[in-house]
Amino acid sequence: MFFQKDYNAPPEEESPPAGGARLFFWLLGGEAAGLLKLNLVFLLACLPVVTIPPAYHALHRLARRMVQGRGARCWPQFRETVRKEWKTAWAAFLLTALPLAGAGYGMQFYLQFAGRNPVFYLPFTLCATIFLSALLASSYLWGLLADGRRLDRETVLLAVKLGLGKPLRAALAAAGWYLSLTAAALWFPLSGIYLLLMGFSVPCLLWQFLIRTVLERFGSAENIDR
Repeated sequence: MFFQKDYNAPPEEESPPAGGARLFFWLLGGEAAGLLKLNLVFLLACLPVVTIPPAYHALHRLARRMVQGRGARCWPQFRETVRKEWKTAWAAFLLTALPLAGAGYGMQFYLQFAGRNPVFYLPFTLCATIFLSALLASSYLWGLLADGRRLDRETVLLAVKLGLGKPLRAALAAAGWYLSLTAAALWFPLSGIYLLLMGFSVPCLLWQFLIRTVLERFGSAENIDR
């Protein structure tokens, strides 16, 4: 009688796991409906082609909000990000895509001559270094922009520093995104349902989840504009 249970008390909310894979799958289950909507909105926004960079930026912005537990209203917030920050998205896209494309082409070009002349391994190594540095920095750059930072010199330098100083999480985030899309492309059209339902939103959520602790520790700034 002294320990009588109060059945009228509101149920206690389930606390999230401390971290690691359990936290990610807990987050994935809680945001399943939102991720489905986000994936469909992203695909629709990419149909005009020229809106791909703004849509990509908005995808990261909403995934970041999900990871932070702030909630995401897919259509209103997605549309607002695309409408207000399309210039930032295009600038970030060019800033990351051009070095990756140029360095990737240089790697392929010099590698075909390196077998006959070892001197060509020098420019190949240079191109490989630029490619990896740009890839790692881009992982953090999109996260910093998703967190509300302006695309300025300070943000770009911070992304480069984080990419070189904390490369593991950046590499895992990039691998989760690019490898999943590569596998889906190789298995297409069998992977069509996967791409339609979660092929972009879930890898993006994993991306933001992997870099979240680094951004929380090193990515805070006074000029964040939420």
